[in-house]
Amino acid sequence: MSVEILSDGGVEERVRVFAALAEPVRLRIVDLVAFGDAAPSELQRHLAISSNLMAHHLGVLTDAGLVARRRSEADRRRSYLQLLPAAVPLLAAALTQPAQTQLRGARRVVFVCTANSARSQLAAALWARASDVPVTSAGTHPAARVAPGAARTARKHGLTLLGDRPQQLDEVTGPDDYVIAVCDNAYEELPAGTTDLHWSVPDPVRVGTAGAFDAAHDDLAARVAHLAPHLSPN
Repeated sequence: MSVEILSDGGVEERVRVFAALAEPVRLRIVDLVAFGDAAPSELQRHLAISSNLMAHHLGVLTDAGLVARRRSEADRRRSYLQLLPAAVPLLAAALTQPAQTQLRGARRVVFVCTANSARSQLAAALWARASDVPVTSAGTHPAARVAPGAARTARKHGLTLLGDRPQQLDEVTGPDDYVIAVCDNAYEELPAGTTDLHWSVPDPVRVGTAGAFDAAHDDLAARVAHLAPHLSPN
């Protein structure tokens, strides 16, 4: 291997990343948010550590450029920790086996948001293009129609939306579905254990601009690309 290749790999950046991960709790935190977002309090309960220690570890991971916090759109007192997309290639050799074993085969993937008018629709269309696992989408409080901005964004990116109108979650989900909440409101409303993953994606309908819909598409596209190779059909 040449010196040039090592230099191109960002040696200093990788040193910073692996130094941050050279501690069992921090590595477990990264494992736990490898495919979905989690509130610090959820991580704290899972790892059985104090809030002060959790804050310290999250500070180290944030400074290393591995994770970021996003304020919940539902409960503004709550925040969610997200693995940054740029960190994924650096972590390819560092993520431990437990992160992979959290995933399973699925009869179908179901993306859910509140209205089933934008984010879950775009996520399902992206998934259908990326994976052989069947997919659908639904809402906890479905809107009357798909948001026009979502339809325009789908056309712009060559996506085919799977449904003509939003669906009610309770009428869609079944056994062995892999349910992914792409909405803070839906995630926080649903009973614990209803969802398999949570993606804290800002609602583009609230903003209403083309840029907001493009940002939601890009966020969802990166997450789908990361998860799809690890989830197989039942």
